[in-house]
Amino acid sequence: MSKRESAKYKIDRRLGENIWGRPKSPVNKREYGPGQHGQRRKGKLSDFGLQLRAKQKLKGHYGDVSEKQFRKVYEEANRRKGDTSENLIGLLESRLDAIVYRAKFVPTIFAARQFVNHGHVNVNGRRTNIGSYRCKPGDLIEVREKSKQLVIVLESVALAERDVPDYIEADHNKMTATFARVPGLSDVPFAVQMEPNLVVEFYSR
Repeated sequence: MSKRESAKYKIDRRLGENIWGRPKSPVNKREYGPGQHGQRRKGKLSDFGLQLRAKQKLKGHYGDVSEKQFRKVYEEANRRKGDTSENLIGLLESRLDAIVYRAKFVPTIFAARQFVNHGHVNVNGRRTNIGSYRCKPGDLIEVREKSKQLVIVLESVALAERDVPDYIEADHNKMTATFARVPGLSDVPFAVQMEPNLVVEFYSR
């Protein structure tokens, strides 16, 4: 299990939203923020505040992505042809740790990063231990043979709280997943509304 267990719920509390849709999230019981001032009525956010919140929410959803990493992803999305906000989502969903999470091999995005880092995953037959590794459509991601019976994998596959999206073709008998295509915003099963257009506005100020 991920070492970030407590910290990931802090993200939920701070943002006031259950951004992964997890049944254990404290937001399900307490919708106010953490700390002694958490229950104070919040004022209306400025445009900058809305943009910052949208950025924190999207960045937080993908786990341990640093600000430097996240900005680099934005810059690449901005360089590419087409809609920058759609490109941003496509690049984030192409990350190996995101695909391992979406394929339900692990229960959380934090566990996905750790699972990849510990060498439990092959991409096209080669061991890959970098969570930010960018997969291409057609890439085959598989749980390594010796890792297929890990409790975390077996329990996660059985979880009913989320489904595998249609841009990933997962076979839970063989513990493999094919990254079928790069998704757009409407394809990704976010538990809360994400606003990548505000993230683009935040970085393009």
